[in-house]
Amino acid sequence: MDRAALADFLRRRRELLRPEDVGLGQGPRRRTPGLRREEVAALAGMSVDYYTRLEQQRGPQPSEQMIAAIARALRCSLDERDHLFHLAGQNAPTRMHRADHVDPAILRVLDRLEDTPAIVVSHLGETLVENRLAAALLGSSVSLPGNERYQAWRWFVAGNELAKYAPEQHERLARVVVASLRAAVGLAGPGDRRATELIAELQTRSPEFRELWAKHEVATRWSDNKTIVQPELGRITVDCQVLHTDDQAQALLLFTAPAGSEDAQKLELLGVVGQQTFAG
Repeated sequence: MDRAALADFLRRRRELLRPEDVGLGQGPRRRTPGLRREEVAALAGMSVDYYTRLEQQRGPQPSEQMIAAIARALRCSLDERDHLFHLAGQNAPTRMHRADHVDPAILRVLDRLEDTPAIVVSHLGETLVENRLAAALLGSSVSLPGNERYQAWRWFVAGNELAKYAPEQHERLARVVVASLRAAVGLAGPGDRRATELIAELQTRSPEFRELWAKHEVATRWSDNKTIVQPELGRITVDCQVLHTDDQAQALLLFTAPAGSEDAQKLELLGVVGQQTFAG
């Protein structure tokens, strides 16, 4: 771990970013250029003290997960992300599917979606980042441990995903989840060890998944219509648009409703409900 070089790189990356680059308002007049340390810490989901110590060459060696979070917060390119890993004394992850690193262009879009629930998922359905409204609509899945970060696992093994959707849609959505996963695995090829491990674990743990997987249905999701059961607001029917990256390694999911509809009004209320829930 090169503490001096790491501290210098973090500070310089932070100073290059403007608040609007990460979806923040200008706020009070700033004495120094770039983001504040507390803003980077909040974006990375870590304490201000921990991040400050890294910039002051006093922090412990960050974990791979922590480095990835800092790279996302600082909107690093893949080259910059890999450099950050090397400075921290860690091996940079493979670039094969880039599932651990959200493309800065996608993050810029997500930062501007203040009134639209949106999440970014990997090709295997792992939640990589979500905005506040998405967490209020579907519950946060970014901080879940291990396999629970994958939608297929939450659906077929943990079982907690089913309660988020109207019961009459469960059968169709289960097939959609499996068909999308089948398409992703085919696109990734046999070299994707994480995909191979996930499929094997799902087949072992879930008879339903095993049965649906055997049907060999394949479909890449581009759009869908879902009825979500939100704890405070009840049923909300939304259109889900899926915007893939060029290599389809990641996708941005947007949840919208027709303007003026009751569902659109509920999405507007969601911002207030979400704030109250998080404050509680």
